[in-house]
Amino acid sequence: MIDVSDPRYSGESRRYAALAKIILAGVNLSSADLSGANLALVDLSGADLNGVNLSGADLRYANLSGADLSGADLSNANLTGVNLSGANLRDAVLSGAIQ
Repeated sequence: MIDVSDPRYSGESRRYAALAKIILAGVNLSSADLSGANLALVDLSGADLNGVNLSGADLRYANLSGADLSGADLSNANLTGVNLSGANLRDAVLSGAIQ
């Protein structure tokens, strides 16, 4: 696994294609466009994902515990086995998401 939880990676707003099995714990990806991204098994625990676009993303078995997903777009995302304990999902869009 690659660990990019270093603060120098905060605020990234470019689109990612494949980040499977990467540790992104605590990073700031607010308002990023991660639509359609492969984020299976990614550790995003405690991450700032406020307003992030995760529509159609593959988040199977990802760790989103304690993440701020307020206002995030998770429409049509694959959320199979995702850990959302303690996550903030206020105003998040979940239409069509697979659980």
